[in-house]
Amino acid sequence: MRGEYKVPGGKLVAVELEVAEDRLTRVSVSGDFFLEPDDALEVIDRALTGVSASAGTSELARQVSDGLERAEREGVVAGPVAMVGFDAWAVAVAVRRALGLATTWEDHTFEVLRPGPLPPRHLAALDQVLTEELAAGRRGPTLRFWEWDERAVFIGSFQSYRNEIDDDGVAEHDVTVVRRISGGGAMFMEAGNCVTFSLVVPGSLVDGMSFEQSYAFLDAWVLEALGELGVEAHFSGMNDVASPAGKIAGSAQKRLAGGAVLHHMTMAYDIDADKMMQVLRIGREKMSDKGTRSANKRVDPLRSQTGMSREDVVDAFATSFAARYRTKDSELRPEESERAEELVRSKFSAVEWIHRVP
Repeated sequence: MRGEYKVPGGKLVAVELEVAEDRLTRVSVSGDFFLEPDDALEVIDRALTGVSASAGTSELARQVSDGLERAEREGVVAGPVAMVGFDAWAVAVAVRRALGLATTWEDHTFEVLRPGPLPPRHLAALDQVLTEELAAGRRGPTLRFWEWDERAVFIGSFQSYRNEIDDDGVAEHDVTVVRRISGGGAMFMEAGNCVTFSLVVPGSLVDGMSFEQSYAFLDAWVLEALGELGVEAHFSGMNDVASPAGKIAGSAQKRLAGGAVLHHMTMAYDIDADKMMQVLRIGREKMSDKGTRSANKRVDPLRSQTGMSREDVVDAFATSFAARYRTKDSELRPEESERAEELVRSKFSAVEWIHRVP
C-alpha cells in the first residue's frame, strides 16, 4: 500500500507499507524532502514498524518523533536530526493515506454548483444543507460559488450581535443580517463586491489535521489561482489571505459530527469601506487590515490587482479549481432547495438564531 502527502509550501512525503495482524510492516518512507543525517530515514521506518494499523495521526506522529529523539539520545544517528520540508505529522498523514483512512484530492470528484443569485439567508442555509447531505452520503464533495443581489452582513456563529452590528447603519442601508453556522468574523456583502465560495468535503480529506493546518491545505489552490491572476498572495494568521497591500480574504469552517467539513472563503473584490464602517462596528477597528485608513475609500484588491470584472474572476477561479481536481457540473436537487427554504423560515430568519449571542 502506498500513500502520499504534499506539505503545503513544503515537500512530498511518500510511504509504502504492508499490514500483518493489524500491525504496520515493511514500512518505507521516501520523498523529495531534506533529512539529516541520512541514517535518520531508517529510524523513521523502524519507529513505524509494528504500530497498530488503526493508530490515529497524532499517535503515528508521536511514534516518529519519539523514535528520532531516542535515536539522538542514544547515539544511534550521527548527530542531531534535521527535517526540512516535512515533519513527523506529514509522515503520519502519508501513512493514514496508504491505509485508506485518509483521502487525497485525487480520490474525489467535486460537484461544482453555480446556482445563480439567491437571498442571503438562503445562501447560509445551503451551507448547512449541503454539509449535512455529504455527511449522510447523499451528495459528493461540492464547490459552490455564491451569487446574491441583496445587501447583507454575515456574522460568525459565535459573534456578539451588538458588538458587531450597528442597527442604525443596517436600517439606513437596508441590510439583511445573517448568522451563519461557521465561526469567524463578519462579512459585509453587496452585490458584486466579493467573491465567495463554499467547499464541502469529507473529514477524511483533512484527516488528522488541526484547524490551522486544514485552512492552509484547503486554501492552497486559492493562492495558486490568485497567482495565475497576477495577485501576490500569502497566508496571514490562521485563516486569512493577504497581499502586500493588505488583507484579501478570510476563511471559516464548521465540522459536523457526521464527518463532513464546511469550509468557505470570502475575497474582497470592490467593497465600499465607508458603507461597511457604518454597518459593522468592528469594521472601524479593522479597516487598516484591509488596506485603507479613512472613509470614502474602497477595498478593492481583486479588482485593482487583476483589472478583471468580478464575473471573469469567478470564472477564473472555477477554471483553476477544475484544472487541479476532478470536477463535474451539478445542480441543486429539489429536496435540497426545499430543505434550505425550510431552514430559512425556521432558523435563519428567527430572532432567536440571529441574536443567539446578544
